[in-house]
Amino acid sequence: MKSGKMTDSGAGRSAVPPLPRQRRYEDACAAAHALDLVGDRWALLVMRELLFGPRRFRDLRASLPGISANILTQRLEELQAAGIVQRRTLPPPASSQVYALTEWGQESEPIFQALGRWAARSPRHDPRLPLSAASFLMSLRTMLDPARAAGLRARIGFLLGEEPYLARLAGGRIAIAAGSAGPAELVLSGAPAVLAAAIYGGVPLAALEGEGTLRIEGDRALAERFVTLFPLPPKAPPAAIPPPASA
Repeated sequence: MKSGKMTDSGAGRSAVPPLPRQRRYEDACAAAHALDLVGDRWALLVMRELLFGPRRFRDLRASLPGISANILTQRLEELQAAGIVQRRTLPPPASSQVYALTEWGQESEPIFQALGRWAARSPRHDPRLPLSAASFLMSLRTMLDPARAAGLRARIGFLLGEEPYLARLAGGRIAIAAGSAGPAELVLSGAPAVLAAAIYGGVPLAALEGEGTLRIEGDRALAERFVTLFPLPPKAPPAAIPPPASA
């Protein structure tokens, strides 16, 4: 009787160096291997920051204020070795080195969306905490309600600090790209946390304008509708706390 054990011919893997043993779960489950690749602290957040385009090292560090230069360097090297991130040089006149997701690395975006939708249901999730431009934009891609956005076609610009982005709403979906390519019916300017306060925290746009933290240019009615398109999911039931044992 033949054994049911799977064999591996090694085809296509001979040139791929193995991960260090202390970073492997030694588990054939692909989810376990995903943790082999990106399970270290900061790895997923570095990938998140690259989902909307290449970034320089100093830009990555500024977007992740809790990370040290040494740890960021280590994570980038590990992600490059795994084939998830690549380093390249921009053409003149910039000629600076940037980091970008590979084509395979970019395929991780649906994972971020699914993980974000799931974790947003945690009773411990606090949407008022600081967030980067990439984190805010990914939240829009994740939380858009297609039913609420039905029939809406619009181009909406964001100026998040000094970083411009352009969102295209159509067919109940939202596409977002870095840069300000072409005109927009609406431009929202402010820090990511300010825009998140309007969209997820219910803070009125007029109040943020009055504080001087938000600037709205263009279609005011579109702005008022836009902030209603991203409802957070209901919270999961909190863990039951057993009553204290009687003395």
